[in-house]
Amino acid sequence: MTTVALVEDHALTRAGVKTALAATGEFEVVAEASDGTGGFDEILRTRPDVAVIDIGLPGIDGIELTRRLRTQLKELRIVILTMHDIDREILAALAAGADAYVVKASDPSNLLTAVRVVAEGGAYFDPQIAHVVLRHFGAPAATPPARDNPLTLRELEILRLVADGIGNAEIAERLYLGLGTVKGHIRDILEKLSATDRTQAAVTALRRGLI
Repeated sequence: MTTVALVEDHALTRAGVKTALAATGEFEVVAEASDGTGGFDEILRTRPDVAVIDIGLPGIDGIELTRRLRTQLKELRIVILTMHDIDREILAALAAGADAYVVKASDPSNLLTAVRVVAEGGAYFDPQIAHVVLRHFGAPAATPPARDNPLTLRELEILRLVADGIGNAEIAERLYLGLGTVKGHIRDILEKLSATDRTQAAVTALRRGLI
């Protein structure tokens, strides 16, 4: 079962998200907090697989909380929740190290999908904000020449699936590869693109026109 920490300042929203997660039978909420400081302490204490973090927290906001958690818990997967689809917030969350971004007004199933995807090592962008990512990173002025592309054809194939939010297990199944092989390719991709995580690698590749 995937363990989840929930950091959300609105009690009703927090209760609704907790209920939705528990109802799947896949997730266990092991920590809750209503502000960034409490969330940081609870997440360090419980070390969940995934943290669902509201962007507009009192005290330490969700972006700063994400940034601090990234320095402490490298394996933690982070889903950002927000009321808004403001470009600067989305880009700041991605830069801070968020693995997924979900708009509260979207279908509740999107959040469940986001938690599933990031728990498997993938990245997820709510359909309502995908256009923001593509607008900023997906339209390079020109496709770089092949010599500027450090990735092999197989690595590009895997990275396209990563950018689509596909987890390691499904990538292995789709490409008829072993899970260890996929993980090895992703390690090589991160190194070649000087990326610290899968989301940063996907965004870097989109920005450079590699995928």
